[in-house]
Amino acid sequence: MHKVFPRVKLYDFVDPADAECVRRETDEVMMEFFPGYDGNVFRKAFEDVEQLFFGNYPGFRASNTKYHDFEHTCSVVLAMARLVYGGMAEGENFSEKDCLKGLLASLFHDVGLIQSDEDSQGTGAKYTVGHEERSILFMRTDLDGILAADDIEDIADCIRCTILAMSPSKVAFRSENMRKMGYFLGSADLLAQIADRYYLEKLLLLFEEFQEAKLPGYATAFDLLSKTGSFYQDVARVRLDKEFQGVDGYMRPYFKRRWSVDNDLYAVAIKRNMDYLDELLSENPDDLELFLGRLRRDFSHDQ
Repeated sequence: MHKVFPRVKLYDFVDPADAECVRRETDEVMMEFFPGYDGNVFRKAFEDVEQLFFGNYPGFRASNTKYHDFEHTCSVVLAMARLVYGGMAEGENFSEKDCLKGLLASLFHDVGLIQSDEDSQGTGAKYTVGHEERSILFMRTDLDGILAADDIEDIADCIRCTILAMSPSKVAFRSENMRKMGYFLGSADLLAQIADRYYLEKLLLLFEEFQEAKLPGYATAFDLLSKTGSFYQDVARVRLDKEFQGVDGYMRPYFKRRWSVDNDLYAVAIKRNMDYLDELLSENPDDLELFLGRLRRDFSHDQ
């Protein structure tokens, strides 16, 4: 019988801001189910992507999108590893290569927002629409000669599950296992963002990216914040529950088996964020500065 720890919070285990801690967790997840796993392919790719984000990869500038930064990538990798673990804990029959390809897809999914050395106009946010295919292009180059061509195509298909404007049913996966990996990645991308303890504050940075990308529908940062609740219910939850077939339900088995916590801490964190946003919006904030000030929460004693 697993003991329940009701006060445990999502960030008590792995902080996505600690890249090495995230990478170690992926290793441990894989080694628990595949004792012979050596992690060399993922480790090399992780190093390459980290160098890319920080401007140390030949031919590319450092990442300059403040919302879609390396911490975001790490948070998605972590959520992906947790879903993979939870799925296998519940009896999903994935091979080691299936899981590796899913993890690699999470690692490369947003690198298309990074500019080449020759591209000095604006920031990578201008590639928001269509950046997934740019991510796939970089991934193909980075993994060329390391994985077989079919494996690289599987990773590309998984990355396409992060395209919000496209149903994952449109992706022609080569196998049902890789389809499930794509669903894991699409879910991980949403969960990692909305469960982030600074999600509401970071929406101000996302608005800046939307502005540069000229995305319609958000006239001001407050407009984006006021529409976040409906985005979660009408877009994110629909994708999670229907299009990704509820694979986010594998989070609870991960926390239960790996940490003896019988709870989905992503769901808890998301509810906390949405409840706090509802509380702020219910106060009819005429004073925008006061509203934004209240967004800046102190988590020192809570998270």
